[in-house]
Amino acid sequence: MASTVGQPTVAPSRAEPVVQRQRRLPGGNPWRRPWGMEGFTWLYIIWSILPIAIAILFSFNKGASQATWQGFSTKWYIGKQVTSVLHNPGLHHAVIQTLVLAVLTTVICVPIGVAFAIGIDRWRSRTSNGLNFLMIFSFVIPELLLAVALFLLVTQALTFIRLGTPAEVAALVVWNISWPAIIVRARLVSIGRSYEEAAADLGASRLGAIRRVLIPLLMPAIFASAVLVFASTVDDFVIVEQLSSTANTQPMSVLIYSNVHGGLSGPALNALATIMLVISLVAALIGFIGYRWMSRGERTKGGAEALTGIAGM
Repeated sequence: MASTVGQPTVAPSRAEPVVQRQRRLPGGNPWRRPWGMEGFTWLYIIWSILPIAIAILFSFNKGASQATWQGFSTKWYIGKQVTSVLHNPGLHHAVIQTLVLAVLTTVICVPIGVAFAIGIDRWRSRTSNGLNFLMIFSFVIPELLLAVALFLLVTQALTFIRLGTPAEVAALVVWNISWPAIIVRARLVSIGRSYEEAAADLGASRLGAIRRVLIPLLMPAIFASAVLVFASTVDDFVIVEQLSSTANTQPMSVLIYSNVHGGLSGPALNALATIMLVISLVAALIGFIGYRWMSRGERTKGGAEALTGIAGM
């Protein structure tokens, strides 16, 4: 006790690095070890990708088995037999129907969503604050509920819209309109109104400022929303399943489900699913590259303000 008298007591510094504090713990914090987080990441990747990789692999199987590998072949894609995607009328038409629905939905949905976003951003009232909720309507309501409601609406009230491609496109536009509305709205909030005000000071009309100044600035967001709508339409199942009329109006997702659910599976369906996956991946890759190219040199500052403005805070 006497040896400690007169010696200064050193208090632990509050600025002591967190790493040094953790070293004092026996074994440290296991949740902060990189190998633990990397392990969980790889487990998730394997769990997600491995079944898809197996399905893609057996689409190139030489035999008709989906359990035994019998050699590599592309006959289920472009083979001369009637079971290939290229020569099977049902599978071939499903690919065409999927692309038709995706293109028509994108062409119709994106302009409406862009106009909706511009109108809400420029319209300041209590009603506009309520319309902000409509932009996230499809993210709130279950897709099955919306599909059943649209089916009843088409068959009972709007009978001039026939079941099949017209009804599917109309329903897909309603379901996907939130994508361009939200993305373009975020872009509008981030860029502000200074460019339009400068164009107005130079003598441009309101419509001229929108056409010659605002639309070019919105092109990265418009392009990104178009890609998202296209990719979302390619793999949509619930809406198109409810509103398709015959086998000729069934896209790839419905055809795959109906055959597998009925016990009619095979490598040709794996090939069809692979084609659907490739279309979605190619669309996503084009969207990523296109957006990065269009928005090159821009700062990401203003993203938080954009999300806050969309939420109405």
